[in-house]
Amino acid sequence: MLGRALQHPRIVLLLLGALAALGFPPVHLWPIALIALGAGAVLIRFSGSVRSAFFRGWLFGLAHFTVTNLWIATAFTHQDRMPAVLGWFSVPLLSTYLALYPALAFAAAYRLARGKSTLVYALALGGAWIIAEWLRATLFTGYAWGPFSLALLGPFDRPGLAGLLPLTGTYALSGIAVVLALGLTDQLLRRQWLRMGLASLLLLAAMYWPAGQGEEGTLPYTLVQPDLDQDALNDPRQYEPGFLTLAALTVRPEEQEGSRLVLWPEGVLPDYLREGYPERYYAATTAGRDPQFARQRIARVIGEGSLLLTGTMDLEIEGDSAVAAYNVVTVVDDEGEIVGGYRKAHLVPYGEYLPFRDLLEPIGLSRLVAGSIDFVPGPGPQTLDLGDYGRAGIQICYEIIFSGQVADGANRPDYIVNPSIDGWFGPTGPPQHMAHARMRAIEEGLPILRSTTTGISGVIDARGVVREHIGMGNRARIEGSVPPAAAPTLFSLMGNWLALVWALALLGGSLVVKRRRAV
Repeated sequence: MLGRALQHPRIVLLLLGALAALGFPPVHLWPIALIALGAGAVLIRFSGSVRSAFFRGWLFGLAHFTVTNLWIATAFTHQDRMPAVLGWFSVPLLSTYLALYPALAFAAAYRLARGKSTLVYALALGGAWIIAEWLRATLFTGYAWGPFSLALLGPFDRPGLAGLLPLTGTYALSGIAVVLALGLTDQLLRRQWLRMGLASLLLLAAMYWPAGQGEEGTLPYTLVQPDLDQDALNDPRQYEPGFLTLAALTVRPEEQEGSRLVLWPEGVLPDYLREGYPERYYAATTAGRDPQFARQRIARVIGEGSLLLTGTMDLEIEGDSAVAAYNVVTVVDDEGEIVGGYRKAHLVPYGEYLPFRDLLEPIGLSRLVAGSIDFVPGPGPQTLDLGDYGRAGIQICYEIIFSGQVADGANRPDYIVNPSIDGWFGPTGPPQHMAHARMRAIEEGLPILRSTTTGISGVIDARGVVREHIGMGNRARIEGSVPPAAAPTLFSLMGNWLALVWALALLGGSLVVKRRRAV
């Protein structure tokens, strides 16, 4: 089998890279993903040179990231400023860059373990993979979507091997997964059936071990999913019907009393809630020219004792014109007063701002979201002290994918709110986005409340277990109590320095084994 694969390594590596992406939601064929990655690593081990190992690793990554990121192409169908077909070219084009990171990991492992045992190669590759994933999530503002450890996340009611995240972090768990994948594949190629069988049973047990009953919280919430698609959000004629949908899902029964959090998604409220803008900016909103009226009717909808966290947009005004915008979560109380807010810090390139605008606009490239004013980033993770409503961390949409960057370590929140618009991203993007949120909950030991426009919305406890959720394309609300936070995890204390420790441990282990076997 290996001999035939070595005759056509490039084609086989493209196929294996694509298969490795099937470990992610919604397909979640994690055994295939592990074997595909392990088989790809074996093929690259026989490359013959560092340059060849790099190129073969790049081919594997090209196919892997193209399949992983197919949801991006769907976003181009929700705008009319660029041809929709451009989306199908943008995904492989992006993947040509993303593939450089696994290529570097494979090349480094080949160089460190040339001619040595499989164990040396596996440990070297695991350590190099951790560093490569961290670099991919950091350089040039970072793109953290689809770490390989995402394949080790269990179903909604159990964390799977991702339960190790408090001790590893996302990128280190990816490196461990690489070692595991190569070890399983090596046993399979050697026909070590007993070892392979025992390892598989242990892996199955770890992936599907029941999580048990989690603790209950004391802070009531109402989380709304209005099922407003992109066409409705972008059509001014749908602004008022959209608000009425939110209102109908939010109003509490007369017999319910007391405090509660109300959570609305990102992008569903077209009104400017802050005062002081030129009147023409208020004219196209549902509230006309009166931001105070907009806030007051929100107060009437949420009712006495309620506190709303909703996605809105703020403007930066110079003279009588807006020069920048902020994607924000605004906190409105039951009297219609703004009592807090958070500005999104990690913005989406080409979605919320256009890099190199002076160069790209003249050749017809634009943001996917309408508007010529770029969004401006906020200061980073913050904790909002909401008094009786607890201490809330906020991460808007895309921000939740960045491991180690979602909570203020010096001012730890009780929970994280993650409003989002997922209607852009077809059938595969929302399940993967939800999976990223679950990973952050496990890493930080914090519950996450996720309200989206079209799904998947849900409440995730500190173990990564989804307590309640609303599926894609459904209009509904969830009511319950915010799950309690766990004690601070090792990862929450160390952040991605912990991943670096794991990388050094694996790389150091490969050198130790290499020297011992050389004696």
